[in-house]
Amino acid sequence: MTTTILTRLAASGAIVLALASGAAAEPNRVTVDQWGGWNELGLYQGGGHNRMTVTQNGRGNTTISAQDGWRNRTVVGQSGAHNQVTTDQTGRCNVLGVAQIGRGLDADVRQTGRCNALGVIQAGRGSDAYVRQGGRGNVAVIVQE
Repeated sequence: MTTTILTRLAASGAIVLALASGAAAEPNRVTVDQWGGWNELGLYQGGGHNRMTVTQNGRGNTTISAQDGWRNRTVVGQSGAHNQVTTDQTGRCNVLGVAQIGRGLDADVRQTGRCNALGVIQAGRGSDAYVRQGGRGNVAVIVQE
């Protein structure tokens, strides 16, 4: 199943919630693009080989996401001030990427399991990254500029 969500709002915020759980034969793919300020997004995927891609442009946006399973991929990109990402992956061989550009940014990411990889890139002043990994064979890269 493929889900594409497109939100364009100028001054007011939008709240989007998506839930997906797939079998190994048919992975879920979710793509969300949001423009404007104060958007809130909540996503959950369970199973294997799922893909989640989020782009938020504007001020005060929030993404909260979770994936449980194996070989899942999450990519979140945010540009603007005071944006926040909170994401959790549980399972094995998952990949998580967060890129934030702006100021006053927060990334709170967690992976539990084995053979997982994550990367967080933040460009701008006053940004915080909280990274936790549990399990074995995991890799994390954090870059703050």
